[in-house]
Amino acid sequence: MQQNFYVKSHGLGNEYIVMDQATLSATLTDEFIIRLCDIHYGIGTDGLLLKIPSSKADFGLRIFNPDGSEAEKSGNGLRIFCKYLYDYGFTDSNTFTVETLGGPVRAQILETEFGKAQVIRIDMGKAEFSAPRIPAIFNKSEILREKLVVNGKEFAISCVSVGNPHCVILTDEINEHDVRAYGTLIENHQMFPNRINVQFAKVISPFEVQVQIWERGAGYTLASGSSSCAVACVCKKLGLIGNEVKIVMPGGSLDIVVDDSWDIRMAGPVREIASGVLSNEFLDDCK
Repeated sequence: MQQNFYVKSHGLGNEYIVMDQATLSATLTDEFIIRLCDIHYGIGTDGLLLKIPSSKADFGLRIFNPDGSEAEKSGNGLRIFCKYLYDYGFTDSNTFTVETLGGPVRAQILETEFGKAQVIRIDMGKAEFSAPRIPAIFNKSEILREKLVVNGKEFAISCVSVGNPHCVILTDEINEHDVRAYGTLIENHQMFPNRINVQFAKVISPFEVQVQIWERGAGYTLASGSSSCAVACVCKKLGLIGNEVKIVMPGGSLDIVVDDSWDIRMAGPVREIASGVLSNEFLDDCK
């Protein structure tokens, strides 16, 4: 594969650039990642997915947010990464494993077209409601419909880790203004030492939940796989849904299954946007 080759793909409007550490000549600094993700000075993306070696799974993955910080796990990012692995010949198997900072996951290519992966299922691991494991600083073992006041506005929050931390706010109506205005404040609240992803969710039925998302390190996001898993787990924990649910976001929907042992499966589409090679001028500007 050509040096500094990249692929840009999206899962329901949540876009990532994928690169292989073995062919990347640039030093992986915060400045490089921030510039790469910038729509004016770089390619423009919600994050960088970097293929790395792994001793624990078939492939290793590092996930970087647009602010340069590193994420433990990303549902859409994983589907995009798995499409890259399959489409570009790193594997010819329909099932394989990927190691992330948030733990190993199993992927399955469910649908292909002309040899390209179209729909992918990820076994996302197990939900964890223990406050210290999220992590969250709180005086109870779990955070379920607990009060949080931010800038004078009160929210009922429920928190869970699905390999990365999430704060779910159930509401009768989702207001995008509130998602944008309070998402960043909740993300950076002192209660969450590693910051947190924030979801505003409205239960439509036992089989469907609408969601809007403020993603840690990225901001307002059209869709998020891990956020979808988090919302499904919280809604199941509170008895609002069963084991299977469709999570509907501005960018599209994902099918989530949460079994009674809190193991999570996520399935949804992914599409390639473009591929190319980083120019020497861009790489010089990142030094």
